[in-house]
Amino acid sequence: MASAGGRRWRALPALVVLCAAAAAVGGCSSPGGGATAAKSRLQGDYVAVVSKFLSSVVEIQAGSTEGSGVVYDTRGDIVTNAHVVGASKKFEVRASALSTPLRARLIGEFAPDDLAVIRVLSHAKSLRPVRWADSAKVQAGQIVLAMGSPYGLIDSVTQGIVSATGRLVTGPAVKGQPPAVISDAIQTSAAINPGNSGGALVLLSGYVLGIPTLTAKDPQLGTAAEGIGFAIPANTVRAIASQLIKTGRVTKSDRASLDFTGRTHTSPLGKPDGVTVDAVWPGGSAAGAGIAVGEVIVGVGGKQTLNLNQLDSVLIDFAPGRRVSVEILRDGNPHQVTAKLGSLRS
Repeated sequence: MASAGGRRWRALPALVVLCAAAAAVGGCSSPGGGATAAKSRLQGDYVAVVSKFLSSVVEIQAGSTEGSGVVYDTRGDIVTNAHVVGASKKFEVRASALSTPLRARLIGEFAPDDLAVIRVLSHAKSLRPVRWADSAKVQAGQIVLAMGSPYGLIDSVTQGIVSATGRLVTGPAVKGQPPAVISDAIQTSAAINPGNSGGALVLLSGYVLGIPTLTAKDPQLGTAAEGIGFAIPANTVRAIASQLIKTGRVTKSDRASLDFTGRTHTSPLGKPDGVTVDAVWPGGSAAGAGIAVGEVIVGVGGKQTLNLNQLDSVLIDFAPGRRVSVEILRDGNPHQVTAKLGSLRS
């Protein structure tokens, strides 16, 4: 669906010029039977992977929005981005393996990780589930293919490499929710265009490494940065999708939470200066620390939290179950409490 244009992204230190995988492949064309055979095998790998995924990566029509999706299981469950789904509850699914579009309904979504699952209402057997890679084992330099339906072009493929791992990026926002903060994102040089969101980042082994979600933004030109895209890692996709399919919601994630709902607090001058607690989840982290409704959270672990987005970014650095100091304003007076962080959930 959407590219980086018009979105807010976490600033990268600098734009790095990346070599496309095709340049490296070109080195195989040197004289010699061994090099020619190796090039032929590599080309065969490309053809085999692309052919295999024709019934596994689909186009999703969500109202006026288009994006991509990946077939998750034999029941017709399809995982995609939450920002592709948006506020829609009903969808049309298209694939080159299908003679006609299929209707689908929403199973569940988890905006913090920008993930959602929809399910086709018929012909699930026509769709082929993918196999997921262990994204914890990914290495920079591995060749990857980004598959999806950019600009409505089903079965489009771009190639590149894994440029880096473990990136922390701010992604698209679902209406009514703060922007997704994607931790441990996979950076790739494979082009990710509008409509690629929710598709597949595939290894030549035929395993899906992640879901392409966004491109970086050139800080000077304000346009999408060529060759710098990001994907949600497969291990995160599987953990979240499996819960959405089972219950329609996420009850446990690897993201820390203070277990409360709130809003950005502003000073008399109209400047953000903390997060007002609107509701505390019974038995949750904030409740256990004695944080009450109406109090203002101004810092966690020694870092300022002047608004909701900043609080989300700070919590990314901590794991569920960890004890951290939380700075609050109680009746306008500063206090410090210790909270045992919970797990972010729907």
